[in-house]
Amino acid sequence: MSRDIPIHSWPGSYYINSEKRWESGTLSLTRTMVRFVSNQSNESLVGFRLSHIMEIKMESSSFIFSTLTVLEEGNVKHWFGSLKPNRVVVYNVLEHFWREHLLSPSSEAQGAESQPSKGRKLINLVAGAQRRLEDTGRVLSHQGEQFDNMMQGLEKIDSDLGVADKLLSELESPSWWPFGKLPWKIHQEAKAEDAARAAATAAALSGRGSGRNKVVTSIPALVSRGSDSDLKLGCLLVLVSSLEVRDTNCQLLHCFERNEIDEIKVHSPYEITVRQRFIGKPDICYRFLSAKMPDAMLVLEMQYKKKVEFTSEYAAFKATPVSSPSDTEGKTWNEGLLQMCQDIELPLEVPAGELSQLQVHVLQPSVSQAEAQELKQMLMQLKNLALEAETELERQDEALDVLTSSTDRATMHIEKHSCRMKRLL
Repeated sequence: MSRDIPIHSWPGSYYINSEKRWESGTLSLTRTMVRFVSNQSNESLVGFRLSHIMEIKMESSSFIFSTLTVLEEGNVKHWFGSLKPNRVVVYNVLEHFWREHLLSPSSEAQGAESQPSKGRKLINLVAGAQRRLEDTGRVLSHQGEQFDNMMQGLEKIDSDLGVADKLLSELESPSWWPFGKLPWKIHQEAKAEDAARAAATAAALSGRGSGRNKVVTSIPALVSRGSDSDLKLGCLLVLVSSLEVRDTNCQLLHCFERNEIDEIKVHSPYEITVRQRFIGKPDICYRFLSAKMPDAMLVLEMQYKKKVEFTSEYAAFKATPVSSPSDTEGKTWNEGLLQMCQDIELPLEVPAGELSQLQVHVLQPSVSQAEAQELKQMLMQLKNLALEAETELERQDEALDVLTSSTDRATMHIEKHSCRMKRLL
């Protein structure tokens, strides 16, 4: 089954306590399990759920060096050694997914029976709002294209006015001066143009950056540059205009601008690679592994549609949901509880005060876990659309300021050239 497809695997050895020997094999992590498979027999020597883990430690002794130990419920300790690339990387990955599993809301007890009608109404409302916001985004994009065309037209007008200024200067120059415009006039006009251009640039930059630096989502992740041999704890920040890579102290490691990203390769629902290519020097490539990656992928697929590439490894995970490693176990527990609730027979008329707490909880309408997850995804998309619309509005405000200053400057130049032409007549 696809839920048994490993998220990550490492070659190593496992200590069989009953036989007092080490067995070589592969340690693998799936969405809900950690298991070790022997290389000789190709059989699973040990397997346990993430929810059953009590402690993960790196230990050493005079007999066992550089080992990783996992303490399971019932005080059963498992020893893993000779892990490649090294035990620190394996510890970081296992500890990250174990911690996120414990913090996942789906691992908590849930006893409410779903009421699809209420959840479906909420989903329909959010879907309607999303459609309206998408329509607004298309209108804003079309309006932005019109502003860009106007800017190109004004640039052409400015270029033509420059040619006209050069021709008028040649006509105004004395016959004894063969070099066109007089030197002191060139200096005066250059200073005036520089001052006008500086004022326009300052007005355009006054409101820039306020919306582009807003964080859409942030997830804890294991980060490595280039390969997965040095995975370290950090975080991935998805902004409106960029992707930021930070360490555990929130120090910036690298910033990928939105137009500089060449490829986002999805290896699994929990692992991606972001690459920026260069000519003449090595590419910048970061690898991210996170239990919360499905939440970030909702935004990345919207922002970087043409740059997201799914590998063949990702196809093995398509059959099951990819919300978090604890979803499978949480749903199994919920199904058992719902079945138990359905077996409780409620009388048609019960005097007030005689309903048990569980029966009252069953009668109350609520939103199912699947509907809540769908609402979460849609709200994340709404947030991204709203931030992108805000950024586009700010860009268009800047374009309007530039258009106003460029139009005023072009009008001033036209009036000035008209006066010069009248003096020549």
